[in-house]
Amino acid sequence: MDRLMFQPNEVDDHQQLPPIEVILKFPLVLTERIRHAVHESKFYKLECADVGKLVHRLFQMLRSVLWFADSTPLYERPVRRIFIDVAGNLNRALTLVRKCRHRGIIRRFVCILGEADFQKLFSLLDRSIGDMKWLLSIFDAVNGGIILALPPIASNDPILALVWSCIASLHIRSVNLKIEGVRELSALARDSDRIKKIIVEEGGITPLLKLLKHESSPKTQISGAMALFNLANDQNMARSIFNENGVPVLALAFRYSHVSVQTEVAKLIARIAELDSVCQEGFARQNVIETLVTLLSSSIWPRNKKESNPEISQLILELKTNCCGALWMLARGNVATCRRITETRGLLCLAKFIEKEKGELQINCLMTVVEITSAAECNPDIRRSAFKMNSPAGKAVVDQLLRLIDESDNPVIKIPAIRAIGQLARTFSARQTQVISPLVKQLCDRNPDVATESVIALGKFTCPENYLRVEHSKTIVDFEGVQAVMKMLMGSKRTNYHALVLLCYLAVYAGNNEQFQQARISTALEGADKSAAYHLNMFA
Repeated sequence: MDRLMFQPNEVDDHQQLPPIEVILKFPLVLTERIRHAVHESKFYKLECADVGKLVHRLFQMLRSVLWFADSTPLYERPVRRIFIDVAGNLNRALTLVRKCRHRGIIRRFVCILGEADFQKLFSLLDRSIGDMKWLLSIFDAVNGGIILALPPIASNDPILALVWSCIASLHIRSVNLKIEGVRELSALARDSDRIKKIIVEEGGITPLLKLLKHESSPKTQISGAMALFNLANDQNMARSIFNENGVPVLALAFRYSHVSVQTEVAKLIARIAELDSVCQEGFARQNVIETLVTLLSSSIWPRNKKESNPEISQLILELKTNCCGALWMLARGNVATCRRITETRGLLCLAKFIEKEKGELQINCLMTVVEITSAAECNPDIRRSAFKMNSPAGKAVVDQLLRLIDESDNPVIKIPAIRAIGQLARTFSARQTQVISPLVKQLCDRNPDVATESVIALGKFTCPENYLRVEHSKTIVDFEGVQAVMKMLMGSKRTNYHALVLLCYLAVYAGNNEQFQQARISTALEGADKSAAYHLNMFA
């Protein structure tokens, strides 16, 4: 019982406190002790009687909360804070009233009391009554709405009371009140990182996840997913969701919910996977990748057949876009996930969407392919299995990348396509000159970023790590790539560097080519950065 006698601010983790049952019952024990002490008081009897009246009001409120706790799902956080504070004030009342039981001169001399002591106690008990009124209003909010009143305990931080009220609404059976509370929490989470932290500290994640796990209303589930999305804005927040067993809950909701819910959950999965590698691995263990690929490769229709065709098309487009976004974030920097995508129908789906779709969906698919080709660049097993010569999926992806490089005018599309081809440089044979030709053409692109990305990609065809570097170097020279690269020596430092590296490779592996010798490369290098001589000598 003594553990209850502290200020709430001294303990940050409510798990260090006694069980909620003890916290609920202990203030009632104190009210009974105070009642006996008031009856036994010998002086300041009027003041003690006033204390007794205030304590009796608290007693009635405490019993009402106990009744609600037995019949309603309990949101413990404010209950603990308020009951501990009430218990502390009741303990002060008991101490003061007990001092009034003796008339002895020595006792009265040692324990000096005055009106000021009682006035201070009355103020504390009034604050406790105000807190209890607010707490009861939270439990009784089924037919009302979010409680905007401010309890005395949160007078220094009004946001805390609003967060408590919103989270408490998630524990109530009324669907409309839950939705109102979720939307308010979502709006609060957008306001500041400090409020996000308060929501997490006050136990807001668990009831939001429960909405996704147990609610059958798509509207409620969507609201919960959106609120969690607004909360998850950094690695700490993403990890908080993970620590509340959020990954399995989200995986389950994504697998079995309504299409509109799946769309929002896919967006949330992408956000969390982007922020935290532990969450990324967690989703992989829950087989989310297979679910994503299955959804992307099958016909998806809403359960509501009465929806008009444009609404259905938009719903499917949003789902596919967010699924591809989630696949991208799950694959980013993760070789194991990239391998799993290639072992499913994932590559064929991505190639199909890159071919037929536009906008964000196409970009998400393209960026997923970039991650997979990046994994293939550093992992021989993925290169050999997914992008071997007779792989239909690999060939389909490469064909679409080359088409985008050749046809697209959008750097946002063209640059990742070029990067992906460059990362696959070691998978192409010497006969596949159709891969090199479009890259050489991009060296003259008006967008310097596109041209630079092409130089980098061609450098991967001609670098020492590429077994066919000699053949590829000769092909680049035959396609008149030397002159284009030389012009790039006058570009930015980044462009200059990569152009110079490519020229060095070409000089080493195709320097005897007649076209290369006619390009007068030494003259061009005279106007380049002084580092040119160093690099050229290094490769000579």
